[in-house]
Amino acid sequence: MKYIFMLIAIQFAVIINAQQSAISGIISDNNGKVIENAVIKLEGSEHFIESDMYGKFTINANTGDFIEISHVAYKFKKVKLESNMVIILVDKAIELDAIIVKADPMRDIAGSTIIYDDITATTQPRNVSDLFKDIPGFGIQKRGAYASEPVFRSFKYEQLNVQYDGGMKILHACPNRMDPITTHVIPEEIEKIELIKGPFTVRFGQNFGGIINLVTKSVSNKQNGFSGNIETGYETNGNNFTTRGSFLYKKDKFDITLNGSYRDYGDYTDGEGAEVPSSFKTTDYSVRVGYNPTDNQRVKFTWRQSFGRDIDHAGLMMDSPWDDSYLAGLDYKITELSPIISSIMFKGFYSYVDHLMTNEDRPSFKAIDAASNVFATTYGGKAEVTITPSDKLNIFTGLDANFIARDGDRIRIIKIMNGNPLPEPKTKVDKIWQDSELNDIGVFAEGKYKVSERSVLTAGLRSDFISAAINDPENDFLELHEENGVIKDQSEVNISGNISYVYNINQTQLQFAFGRGMRTASMIERFINHFNIGIDPYEYVGNPYLDPEINNQFEFSVNQRFTKIDLGATVFYSFMKDYITAIVDESLPRKFMPTVPPIYAKRFINIDNAMQTGFEFYLNYNITNSFSFLSDVSYTYGQNKDFEEPLPQVAPLTAHLSLKYEKEKYWVNFKSRLVDSQDRISETFKETVTPGFATFDISGGVKPFKGMTVGAAVLNIFDKAYYEHLNFSYKNSSIMNGRILEPGRNFTIYLNYSF
Repeated sequence: MKYIFMLIAIQFAVIINAQQSAISGIISDNNGKVIENAVIKLEGSEHFIESDMYGKFTINANTGDFIEISHVAYKFKKVKLESNMVIILVDKAIELDAIIVKADPMRDIAGSTIIYDDITATTQPRNVSDLFKDIPGFGIQKRGAYASEPVFRSFKYEQLNVQYDGGMKILHACPNRMDPITTHVIPEEIEKIELIKGPFTVRFGQNFGGIINLVTKSVSNKQNGFSGNIETGYETNGNNFTTRGSFLYKKDKFDITLNGSYRDYGDYTDGEGAEVPSSFKTTDYSVRVGYNPTDNQRVKFTWRQSFGRDIDHAGLMMDSPWDDSYLAGLDYKITELSPIISSIMFKGFYSYVDHLMTNEDRPSFKAIDAASNVFATTYGGKAEVTITPSDKLNIFTGLDANFIARDGDRIRIIKIMNGNPLPEPKTKVDKIWQDSELNDIGVFAEGKYKVSERSVLTAGLRSDFISAAINDPENDFLELHEENGVIKDQSEVNISGNISYVYNINQTQLQFAFGRGMRTASMIERFINHFNIGIDPYEYVGNPYLDPEINNQFEFSVNQRFTKIDLGATVFYSFMKDYITAIVDESLPRKFMPTVPPIYAKRFINIDNAMQTGFEFYLNYNITNSFSFLSDVSYTYGQNKDFEEPLPQVAPLTAHLSLKYEKEKYWVNFKSRLVDSQDRISETFKETVTPGFATFDISGGVKPFKGMTVGAAVLNIFDKAYYEHLNFSYKNSSIMNGRILEPGRNFTIYLNYSF
């Protein structure tokens, strides 16, 4: 709790005021219609306000200052401030990738937020997960520098619906999750991260604990012609090198974007100088082609490939010589079809992952040569119609689908048995995914009703039709689960729903939401058979007959904007039924190396009751147009009520503090991350207490001439040796006491030239 007191002390210490005057204006479109909820932001600062229902705004600034105006339905505009000015916005091009809008009460989603990425200004994220580390409520679970993925509150893995550009997916092939979705896209391609904090919408797929949408950079605000940027960066801790290029050609109705990236990362050292195996190389590229047949239509084709090589995993028993993937997507949207039908949208995608794991460079290779080549295929899509019977009612209805297939075997060549070399090595084949499938077809309808000029009521209902099958079961898995000699295909109909109420008055927003989300058991939870899955040394065994999890979540939030201060708070409570977890089953002996502890396997089960509650709070103070103070704190409390113990793998109390000074040509940003100890641990999960820590970073940059940006940073300034509660390295014992320490002090430099 000492970090909370530090946060409060700093918040109250920042009391500087700037002398400015109030300047008013009106925002409208070409037809003279006033525009409500346009965001007006002072250039070079974090200070912004919104236009009211009459299009009016008043901002504290100086005549001649530049302001930036943005709105979900109109093109971005930058103008110089004058008294009593009228600012005219132009309609924006059709957007296909975002699922969350701001400043449009008839389209905004309860419990949602947009986080614009600023990490790439001076550091080189290893993958997209690095973009989450400063977002309230998030932790990052990693198995090395390459394989990491976000955890939000107590939700992780398939409890979060993570997607690209409004619905496309690449799902991991590796049972250890060495290749999560966050490793298959170029981090610098991400323009913003959209987050729905719970099951508060039914429109974007199965939703249990939240939706994360990774939105790639839009071309709608770009000018016609040829443009792009070239970037390169270097980090001292690991001799890490990054280079990337992005090129756009846009003309009238046509645009094409090319992206390419290469990363070469070495093993880093922690704060005490110990080397952590973390090297990898990645080569990625993507192509996006857009075409607007008419002003109210857009078609877009996306193709991306990712090639990972020589990947070392500090947290696992094996490494990855390669991790390859590709994704193809096709989007189409048409708007303004009639006074009743405002838009129709179609989206389709296909992705494939080819992943190899081996123990070639591990000590165990002397006795056993093990290699696992695994594959994942995912395809699906979405169709949605937006109906507007009146100005007060929007209805979104449609269907979506995701079809997942996984296969692959582990081949073991046993050279030494019981300490004695074999005269002839033995070859064993272990079925990893057992040729399994999991399919989901969802039907949904969600309506938004404008109760008054200040409030909107939202309600939605969704049905998911699930089917799961195992086509090539291992004999022991079949014996464990068979009914009349077979494992029956499973089917479910899962019903989810949501209701929320949002009230706005002046610069205050109050929001209450309730959602019921259902999640079918994942393929790991259903079909894994005596394999480690990357979080402890136990072998895990799936259960094809698991019931779906149910999350009943309540959330209340308030956001307030003053002249110089923005603050907000969210409190939440979830009551979960049929929660899926794994326990040690003493009727299931270890299958491989049976005499090595732990001698029993874990089996996935449903428990009747679990819960989580907590809060997130932020306070941002715009001291001057250029100088700002940002802060947040978050905490999650999770409890397994059946076992009367905490839920495992919950991040501890965390706070972020930042002081930023930003001018047009240069900036400096000082950031700190304060993490409390985590002593609420799961005994059955074999967790151990994690001590608290604090890290401090400083970054800055200059723009020496047009188009050129030079940035530098010192990360972990005081060379702190620390590890995250969510990170565990493999240790061949019955206790999860292996840890992955984070990088020590790291100097970075980054160059970007835009044209």
